Amino acid sequence: MSRIGKAPIVIPAGVSINVSSDNLVTVKGPKGQLQQNVDSEIKVSQEEGNLLVTRPSDQKRHKALHGLYRSLINNMVVGVTEGYKLEQELVGVGYRASNQGNTLDLVLGYSHHIIFALPEEIKVTTTAEKGKNPTIILESIDKQLLGQVAAKIRSLRTPEPYKGKGIKFVGEQLRRKAGKSASKK
Repeated sequence: MSRIGKAPIVIPAGVSINVSSDNLVTVKGPKGQLQQNVDSEIKVSQEEGNLLVTRPSDQKRHKALHGLYRSLINNMVVGVTEGYKLEQELVGVGYRASNQGNTLDLVLGYSHHIIFALPEEIKVTTTAEKGKNPTIILESIDKQLLGQVAAKIRSLRTPEPYKGKGIKFVGEQLRRKAGKSASKK
């Protein structure tokens, strides 16, 4: 069996999980509600405060779906109890970020401002302290949506390998390249 798929999902207090007949898993918690459609061949059952995901056979497709849906449901449980948070920093002279509600205004060295509208499921805050790089903090209960939006923001100005200028995740190690070497005489 899949190591990830066979692990039971512990349901914390305050979280209710409903599995409908058409394999729609709904997770409700203190921070909100999330839904996920599960493949019809994968079975989701609830036993003694745990959620079990089982597969019908050892086919390669079933093995892949087994671990996938277990991870997705576990991410939903963690999201509605604790939530997810991602921090990105803008490295570069003159790079700035500000927000009005769920609209992000970015200055990234282009001739114009970039206005980025975020989904209402994501909460954004920006910080700009003197002597530090501007930071964008994204929070949500949906891990998939949060990662997708963070990747889209990063793609607006990906970090370049020579000076490291661009939008990067806090704590991310970038591969750096040496610049031009001096001419040999």
